[in-house]
This record gives sequence, structure tokens and C-alpha cells, in this order.
Amino acid sequence: MANPFQFLQEVRSEASKVVWPTRRETLITSGLVVLMVLAASIFFVVVDQGLRVAVGLLLRIGQ
Repeated sequence: MANPFQFLQEVRSEASKVVWPTRRETLITSGLVVLMVLAASIFFVVVDQGLRVAVGLLLRIGQ
């Protein structure tokens, strides 16, 4: 095992290499995530309603 002080120095060294996104990059990425969630939810609502109608038609045929 490494010396705890050496370990902490290495952790600080690695942490200093982290590149944080800018505010603009964060806002753009967040906006794209929100758009994709909305698009996926609309898609699944449409598919769900389509399947509901199809199953309803199939059940009516069986009567």
C-alpha cells in the first residue's frame, strides 16, 4: 500500500487535471437532454395510444 500522504498528493494531482464544462456547455447539454426527454415521451405516448387502439379493435372483432 502507498503512503497515505503520497496517496493524497496523487489525488490532488489527478483532481487538478479535471476540466469542468463552461456554463454555456452545461446549458446547451441540459437543453438537449430536456428536448430528448420530451421527444421520447411524445414518441411513447403515440406508440401507447396506437397500441391501445389496435388492441381495442382486436377485442371488438372477438365479440
